[in-house]
Amino acid sequence: MSSVSEENQAAAAALKAKANVAFREKNFLEAATLYGEALEKNDQDATIWCNRAFARMNLEEFGYALDDATKAIELDPKYVKAYYRRALCYLSILKNHQAIADFKKTLALDPQNAVAKKQLEATQKLQRRIDFEKAIETEDEESAVEHVLQTIQQGGCEIDAAYAGPKLPPASEEDAAKGKKFGISSEFIEKMEEWFKSGKNLPRRIAWEIVLGCWDACVQEESLNEVILDEGMTCDVIGDTHGQYYDLLHLISLTGKPSAKHCLLFNGDFVDRGSWSVEVVLTLMAWKWLLPRSVLLNRGNHETRDMNKVYGFEGEVKHKHGEMTYKLFAHVFTALPLATLISPTLPPSPKTLASAVGKGQAPILSPEGRMRYFVTHGGLFSKDNVTLNDIRGIPRIGKQPGTDGLMCELLWTDPQEANGRGPSKRGVGIGFGPDVTRRWCTLNGITGVLRSHEVRQGGYAIEHDGLCTTVFSAPNYVDQSGNKGAFVRIDAHGTQEYTTFDAVPHPPMKPMAYAANMGLFG
Repeated sequence: MSSVSEENQAAAAALKAKANVAFREKNFLEAATLYGEALEKNDQDATIWCNRAFARMNLEEFGYALDDATKAIELDPKYVKAYYRRALCYLSILKNHQAIADFKKTLALDPQNAVAKKQLEATQKLQRRIDFEKAIETEDEESAVEHVLQTIQQGGCEIDAAYAGPKLPPASEEDAAKGKKFGISSEFIEKMEEWFKSGKNLPRRIAWEIVLGCWDACVQEESLNEVILDEGMTCDVIGDTHGQYYDLLHLISLTGKPSAKHCLLFNGDFVDRGSWSVEVVLTLMAWKWLLPRSVLLNRGNHETRDMNKVYGFEGEVKHKHGEMTYKLFAHVFTALPLATLISPTLPPSPKTLASAVGKGQAPILSPEGRMRYFVTHGGLFSKDNVTLNDIRGIPRIGKQPGTDGLMCELLWTDPQEANGRGPSKRGVGIGFGPDVTRRWCTLNGITGVLRSHEVRQGGYAIEHDGLCTTVFSAPNYVDQSGNKGAFVRIDAHGTQEYTTFDAVPHPPMKPMAYAANMGLFG
């Protein structure tokens, strides 16, 4: 162990104090940076490593946080808080067995730690349920759609006659001829929004009809969907909404409702974290059912079974609509496209071209000389030479993303400042640098990558020399981040316009209210 001078110890302590203030003010990025500067002065202080781990946990950089907590444990093998925080990191990246081991170590060192005991019991219960479900699983997710359809056909899910809420209109003649009973309308969606704002749930049958309507639309689409912007059309790219229903309604008031001339592309992570995930996803799926070509839904890393177990959506659906409804959602999520190509049809405007050249780089254009944008939840790949056709060909329906491969990387990876590729700060996926982005965009004739997946304090951030933009649309994320939300509007020339917005008030319900006692920040 190297010695640290008294001068450096004092400097580190002063930086740590500043970082603590930033952390209390919920400026987690500044706190993590200041803790890093303190470690440059004194890397032998376990508390600084542990504090930076906590800041990084709040930034959802669980891979980095895990490394910091491990370093704190190496310096102080009896550091209770470091074991507890490392356990939460493991839990957050779905490594439950490692989490259980660290919760047990926490209790071995501090037997009276009631929080750690509760967390251990919750994690053990979660793992037992996962093991049980794997043991009894004899059919894949696809049967959930067939099961629900069969239940409906047998009259097993009728709407109670006393129900006084919004009602779906009758099916069109064409759909009625196919045996369908209900259709969808904008009037229904408006009444549904008011019903949700009054704190009421839809009947299970109506929820099923909405999810099935979304299924019918999504199974027609490729894994790489495409929206073509003709003259007069726009497309708004919207990032994570994470169950923040009241912020979603405010967002749609800013974007305007979707129409034949105005597309809304929701780039994944509609659910989990926020406690109105059912309301958010049913709203988006209802719009998808009504306007399948104008409402685009990309899959995010939270539209997956493993994440839903930990971060609240599974519990919320079961509470509001029952277990079969969750199974239905879980399968329909697998039908969501993994990425969307936005293809403007008009030449780039002179102003846009001049601006690009002024920055020293001419824009990368499609083979037809048009700007076009690749939109996916996470990012790019662990290998070069992945083409748009490779993405189109990814088999997705009934599939979970796993921990490697193209689907996983589309949903999980993050941009990094350094060139090349690096380990993931999350513990899943990779980091990809500016050179990786430029090579991939050049290969595929892509003007820019738009992705979400990460909080940006200003709502969005333009990175990688303008080739990669992160857009995040859940303001004041989990009621503590203080960030703005944003969306990006793209027109038929490929011009981008950025809009930011603040969070709006919501009823008094905490984030992750249905998350099975999983306190992931502690």
